[in-house]
Amino acid sequence: MTVPTSARALIIGGGVVGCSIAYHLAKLGWSDVVLLERKRLTSGTTWHAAGLMTIYGSTSETMLEIRRYSRRLYARLEQETGQQTGFAPVGFIEVAADADRLEEQRRVAAFNRFHGNEVIELSPGEVQDLFPLAKVDDIEAGFYSPQDGRINPVDVTMALAKGARMRGARIAEGVKVTGVTDNGSRVTGVDWEADGETGHIAADI
Repeated sequence: MTVPTSARALIIGGGVVGCSIAYHLAKLGWSDVVLLERKRLTSGTTWHAAGLMTIYGSTSETMLEIRRYSRRLYARLEQETGQQTGFAPVGFIEVAADADRLEEQRRVAAFNRFHGNEVIELSPGEVQDLFPLAKVDDIEAGFYSPQDGRINPVDVTMALAKGARMRGARIAEGVKVTGVTDNGSRVTGVDWEADGETGHIAADI
């Protein structure tokens, strides 16, 4: 795409976070959203992320809801965009190796159950039944969350980017941000370079 000279919202970086911001702003009805990526989408740290999609583990109601929202989003993105996400609800096991950790995980599990997440406490033998490669002779228990699983970080990012574009956001790859301008109280835009060319994008946000 031709690099524009202005944008309402300008996002620097085309990893999963940047593409998610573009997707969500566009979905909220924001027009004139621009994302700049200096190389290719996912070429920073996103491509080698673990891809875990777990609701279990948080003791914050806010974080639990963010994780639940993410799971719902990843489950529907493929249908919405036609781009696979690699979402697979294969389950997740957390283990406790000593008494202190066992008490901590029981509290986490109770908090999760209170907020509607299924968590099953497992004996070491039950952990091994679910995951035969596990060494379980030195653990106290396991905590199994069957609704959790994994995604493919690159595929999720591409789906978010496609969803953003479908709603009017513009994404430019191969455009490096070289500076951020401000008026003393807020950011006013960015300077960029690409293929020997340079320019400036004025931005409200």
